[in-house]
Amino acid sequence: MKRIIIFTLISVVFWTATSRAAGGGFVSLFNGRNLDGWVNVNCAPETWTVRDGIIHCTGIPTGVLRTEKHYENYILELEWRHMRSRGNAGLFVHSDPVTAMGKPFTRSIEIQIMDGNAGDMFSIHGATMTPDKPHPKGWVRSFPSEDRMNPTGQWNHYRVESRDGTATLAVNGKIVTRGYHLNPRKGYICLESEGSEVHFRNIRIRELPGSNPPPDVVAKKARGFRSLYNGLDLRGWKQAPGHENHWRAKDWILDYDGKSEAKDKNLWTEQEFENFTLIVDWRLPAESGTEQVPVIGPDGSQAAGAEGKALTVAVPAAGDSGIYLRGSSKSQINIWNWPVGSGEIWGYRTDENMPPEVRQAATPILNADHPVGQWNRFEITAIGDKVTVVLNGKTVIREARFPGMPERGPIALQHHGDPVQFANIYIKELD
Repeated sequence: MKRIIIFTLISVVFWTATSRAAGGGFVSLFNGRNLDGWVNVNCAPETWTVRDGIIHCTGIPTGVLRTEKHYENYILELEWRHMRSRGNAGLFVHSDPVTAMGKPFTRSIEIQIMDGNAGDMFSIHGATMTPDKPHPKGWVRSFPSEDRMNPTGQWNHYRVESRDGTATLAVNGKIVTRGYHLNPRKGYICLESEGSEVHFRNIRIRELPGSNPPPDVVAKKARGFRSLYNGLDLRGWKQAPGHENHWRAKDWILDYDGKSEAKDKNLWTEQEFENFTLIVDWRLPAESGTEQVPVIGPDGSQAAGAEGKALTVAVPAAGDSGIYLRGSSKSQINIWNWPVGSGEIWGYRTDENMPPEVRQAATPILNADHPVGQWNRFEITAIGDKVTVVLNGKTVIREARFPGMPERGPIALQHHGDPVQFANIYIKELD
């Protein structure tokens, strides 16, 4: 019996080694049965499905599917086909794990998969590269030297070679595009959904020796975030009667017109959370006119003039919103256009029964807001009764303690009667 087992193991090892050698050292990134090894970053479950050994992408919503693993130097091969004329999609290399602020796509190097224009290579959302030849309009974009795409509905073959920050693309057997000085030059591989049905198959990779690149040219590593908004509908959020046509899924943007007719006009998650880090992108619409708003001092109180009169200042009228933590309106992370900046915890800063140190801690250390009309990103961490708020990469609330904060509860996007947009909502639950 032992001899049979040993012989079987030797046979399996020999078969695997032989298969790898026959395939030139390639391993499959897609098993033909399911999406094991891949992460749906910001799309609906039905956006990416597997049938008959093919990854089917509906193109809706706009977003990405990424590998679970980082890659640096490699040869990547895949086949793709569009199912309608002028269809659009893409292959991202050296990608971050989640989407860039105010964008449905990740910071990465994009290799275009467009019907009628296959093979452009360009950097997106903070990534950089040098095209193989200067573009006449100054774009940081490398166009293919020739059109080698097959007609709509037919399969096309891509071969990408990535070596130490240089990448080449061969379309149907011939190199047509090159890029140099790629940054990042190590990261995730992504397939892009962008509005039209596209199919992928025969995805395989042969890793090459790495160069141990410095951290500043390496994409971020995944930290365990998952999306709370799928870009297609509001699954996972409580649909109270009266929300219809007010809280709306508009592709990768969750849009609110400020006019919900529900009894509770806030949009709450169905799930409750205890300790977590929450990423939320938001923007207020650019409005005409101005409004007078209070000037808040570092201690959380409203500043006063020489005669004791409360100080106000004129700002563009851009509206108001916020994010409720753990089911409580008191633990609200403010979104507005006041000089004190977004990120304050309104219910604690304005509660005169709270100790001075609590009210001060609930007041932003600095104003880190982007101009009205531009996207902003919160990264909010709640552990026990302590909250940290990072806005646009800057810490505005640092481990502030809030007595009486609920231990657990849902998260809400706040109604304040004003239009507001949200996007890229991710959560990581903490122990």
